[in-house]
Amino acid sequence: MKHEGPEGVVTAPADTPLARELVDLAERRRILSAPPPPLPQHTRVFTVANQKGGVGKTTTTVNMAAALAKLGARVLVIDLDPQGNASTALGIDHHGDLLGVYDVLVGQAEFQDVVQKSTEEGELYCAPSNLNLAGVEIEIVGFDDREYTLRATLDAYLHSPDGGYHYVFIDCPPSLGLLTVNALVAAREVLIPVQCEYYALEGVTQLMNTINRVNQSLNPDLVVSTVLLTMFDGRTNLAHDVAADVRHHFGDRVLSAVIPRAVRVSEAPSFKQTVISYDSTSVGALTYVEAAFELAQRGASKE
Repeated sequence: MKHEGPEGVVTAPADTPLARELVDLAERRRILSAPPPPLPQHTRVFTVANQKGGVGKTTTTVNMAAALAKLGARVLVIDLDPQGNASTALGIDHHGDLLGVYDVLVGQAEFQDVVQKSTEEGELYCAPSNLNLAGVEIEIVGFDDREYTLRATLDAYLHSPDGGYHYVFIDCPPSLGLLTVNALVAAREVLIPVQCEYYALEGVTQLMNTINRVNQSLNPDLVVSTVLLTMFDGRTNLAHDVAADVRHHFGDRVLSAVIPRAVRVSEAPSFKQTVISYDSTSVGALTYVEAAFELAQRGASKE
């Protein structure tokens, strides 16, 4: 039903889904003017992993990194996926002739040789992927410490004059091969994006088994610290049921912020941007900022 204002202007009813959505969006935009969250005293290294494809893994990596950089942190993204989608979203050139993570892993370069400044706002950097990375597992499988290849080079970089980062996010390929194992050994924390769709927890079970094996034999400091619900469609019972199952399974490791299905989030990579810069006041950008705030505050409370 239409309502007329005092001068005959048609207005939306105050209690409709659209009106409630607009009020919610206005409330959420207040976070853009909030004081920034505390910065960690020590570099927090996250591996963003889920071997199930299409769960928002790369999207989560680049948007969490961009949100934290916009909030004042110095952030590095390591693109360990041969597809190079994280590099693209951060505006990084990553064709085969340029040095990238592949060259670091095979010992032909150091991180300081390959890291590039992102076109995004703030101190956001990327160690890019390229297609050469697709065959790197075959090349390093004969190394004596093949599971520690990334960790050794990353630790050296983080302790160098150029390596003063607050956060490092490692974007993994959608598999549980040697690249992902290297990422899990190099990190201290795991961030798992879980999509609010059918079989959401099915792939996570296999991932958790891999994480537990890595924790027991290769990296005793590794913990699953953060789980983020993605692709949430609040109109469906399925999304609410999956979210409830994930919260029951992982408890307080699940962030309160939930990433919705949003057109802006999907559009941003085609413009070589994150949604944080593509449309900073959209619901997708705001929820990633909320998630970044929560991740930062949780880490600060443990230091």
